[in-house]
Amino acid sequence: MSKQTTAFPSENQSAKTSTKPVTPWNCLLGALISGGIAFPLYLLTTSIIESFADNPIPSNNPTAVSISVAVRTLFMGVSALITGVFGLVAVGLVALAIQVLVQRRQGSSSE
Repeated sequence: MSKQTTAFPSENQSAKTSTKPVTPWNCLLGALISGGIAFPLYLLTTSIIESFADNPIPSNNPTAVSISVAVRTLFMGVSALITGVFGLVAVGLVALAIQVLVQRRQGSSSE
């Protein structure tokens, strides 16, 4: 009498899902977006680093200096990491667009 429900789709349902084909246009658009995010992040990162370099830590307490240096390093590292991730994604998407174009040219010339 009780209905048996599952949270997972059946094999037939998962086979029906389709993915959109990778096109060079989509890759280049994604690279443009990612690069557009990476450039302001790069400017922000350099601004943070210059700001920390210009403003020394105004304390003589070694514990406060150590904590401040750790926080500054963490802040600069996270900012540089995020910038690098977006930059590498942009480069990877451009490389993927080139790869898809080359594969399409080879596929059309061999036919």
